[in-house]
Order: sequence, then C-alpha cells, then structure tokens
Amino acid sequence: MSKTVLVTGGGGYIGSILVQDLLSHGYDVVALDRFFFGKETLAELASNPRLSLVEKDIRDVDESDLEGVNAVCDLAALSNDPSGEIDIDLTYEINYKGRARIARLAKAAGVQRYILSSSCSVYGSGGSNRLDETFPTAPLTTYADSSLKAEESILALADRTFSATALRNATVFGISPRMRFDLVINLMTLHASEKGMITVMGGGRQWRPLVHVRDVARAFRNVIEAAKEQVSGQVFNIGLASFQIRSLAYIVRETLPFLVQIHIAPDDHDKRDYKVRFDKARELIGFDAKISIEDGVREVYEALKLGRVEYTTRTVTVDWYRSILDAKALIDRVELDGRIL
Repeated sequence: MSKTVLVTGGGGYIGSILVQDLLSHGYDVVALDRFFFGKETLAELASNPRLSLVEKDIRDVDESDLEGVNAVCDLAALSNDPSGEIDIDLTYEINYKGRARIARLAKAAGVQRYILSSSCSVYGSGGSNRLDETFPTAPLTTYADSSLKAEESILALADRTFSATALRNATVFGISPRMRFDLVINLMTLHASEKGMITVMGGGRQWRPLVHVRDVARAFRNVIEAAKEQVSGQVFNIGLASFQIRSLAYIVRETLPFLVQIHIAPDDHDKRDYKVRFDKARELIGFDAKISIEDGVREVYEALKLGRVEYTTRTVTVDWYRSILDAKALIDRVELDGRIL
C-alpha cells in the first residue's frame, strides 16, 4: 500500500519541488498551502490522481486533515529573514507556534514521522568555525529565532511511536515552479543576465552554505525512508558546501557565456556569517548534495533566456508578502467604512 505524505507549504519554492519528487517515487501526496503565490505552482501535477490539494492556513489544520497520513513534511512558514521582520508577531505565530501545533496534532493523529524545514541561519555568526549540529545556535533574525524555537518544541515530542526530525537547510538555489529571485545564486544570475553586473554587498567575505532545491527535496525523502532510530529526535544540516559571497559572484561570472562585471560594495547591516558542515547527514541518512553551483547557474540562465521564468514582485518573497498585506489593509479599511458589506 502506498504511503501518504502531507506537505505543508506544498505550493512554495521547496514545497512544489518536494511534491514532484514524492509523486515520482510512488507516494500519495497531500499539498496543503494558503497558495499566496497561486495554485499554478502545482499546475503540471494537478491531473495526478495521487495528489490532493488542500487550501488552508496551517493554523486552521485539525486532526481530520491528518487522517491516513504516514509522514508530515512541514515547510509552511513566512520564508527568509527580510520577510520575517515585516510582522514579527505573525512570524512567531506561524513559523514557531503554527508548526509546533502541526507536530502535536500529527502525533495525536498517529502520524509516524514529522520533518521540520528549518534553516542554517539559526547559527547566526559562527566566524571561521565549520559548524556542525552540536555548535551553539545564535539566531540573529526573527525568522531564524522562530525556526529554532520550532525545532526545540518539535524535537521534544519524539518518542518510540513518533519520529520528529529537523532539517537545517542551507541557502537554496535553482529553478522551481514557485520561482524566487531573492536567493543569492538566483539573484546573481538574474543581475548578470539583465545588467551584466553583479553587486556584492557587505564586502563579500561572509560565508553562506548553499544547496540546490532538488537536493533539499531528496533530503526530506531520505529522512522519510531512513530507519527511525537514525532520524528520530535528530537535527541535520542539509547542504552542498559553504562559500564566501564574493566567491559565488566569481563562480556565476565564470559559468555564464558572456562578460559580467563584479562590484564589491561597502559593508551592510547583514551580519550573518556561517560556514557549515554536512557530515552527519551523509553518515546517518546517506545524503550527499549532487547539484553544483555551476549547474544551478546554467539552469537559471537558460530559464531566463527562454522566458520560462521572469523577475516580478511575485518572485521576491518580501515584496509579495508586503503587497498582500497592503491589499488586505485596504480591504479592511474599505469594509470598516461600510462600502463593502
């Protein structure tokens, strides 16, 4: 009998790729999302009889949504650091309390496995250290802090009947149906293609771990398929390798088939700086990231060249969230004035 996986945030940047991956490996999938970025992110999969779409806020999920579910991959969140600062209370409500609640409901409903999508940003500023999962966390943003609080609440639920795991994803890159151009490789490739220039902020000496979106999806599947004793109560860093930002700019430049200038800008306010190790995921769940930075740059460039993706407000997460909140505020004001009943 096929296993059923509930993917919250199933219409998102990682979620839409994870849904594809799970379907292609024989799973039944329930994709639950508010679909702020549109249901078209899953349009190519809509006719698959093993896919169900549920349009719902994770804060409104109840146990009936978890009936018959074997595993939950919880990706629902206000994603990235700038987005988390728009409404701090809302970020904690969704990214921390909302996901902790999903995990509790899953356990109560008899779901066997829960996997949280967390972030390497919980390390904050690790300096020259190569950080593994035992290194002290020091989140510098609301997004990172809410992710860490979710981890702590969820991992505490792990016991002999319920497997809870947190994946600390590196900064993601690559093509997705819910495309994002607020991620460093995707954005550098866009600017190089459209402007012939990449601007590196903050001097470019800061370190970031990177991983392709399809590799992240595979990591989730690896956890679903791993022996419970290998993953329950565990945290895993998920990534390819760590790079200095200025090095990424040169990799992008050398990969593209045209001249690109690089401008190194003065320091900015972003103090995040972390160089991460990924040995634990390799040893315990057999995960090795396979897709290189160069391959990711080439696929984004080809998609731009062929018009399969484009830069819009919708492809910059913080801009799209702001537009939604602005629209809601306008509607609320109009309703308050009595012009809409």
